[in-house]
Amino acid sequence: MASPSDRRAAPRGPIRLRVDYERMNAFFADYTKNISKGGTFIKTKKPLPIGTRFLFKLTVPHKAEAFELLGEVVWSKGDGEEPGMGIRFIYSSSHQRTEFEAVVEKLMADSLGPDLTDRLLNKNPSA
Repeated sequence: MASPSDRRAAPRGPIRLRVDYERMNAFFADYTKNISKGGTFIKTKKPLPIGTRFLFKLTVPHKAEAFELLGEVVWSKGDGEEPGMGIRFIYSSSHQRTEFEAVVEKLMADSLGPDLTDRLLNKNPSA
């Protein structure tokens, strides 16, 4: 069976961001381990069940307000060294997708450098 990282549609950068969400009238604050244009991995000891859709806020550096996104749990791991859940973003509009993807690209460039980011995103395949 392929690992979750083998099934990713988009490359991920090792970006740590705060994620706030509600579960059964309780509020949680966890952190991403990595992020891509299509999803993220949220480190948590209490992952939501696979298939769960939930609204969450993602705090991004240098942004006045957090991004509010809809996500769906596509895989979950409740034990081991890094428990958490893989989240697929569900965008409400093409505008939201375009805006958020630009933020992810900038975060990746800031974290990994522009050359590696371009190669990961296939913007400069000959490099």
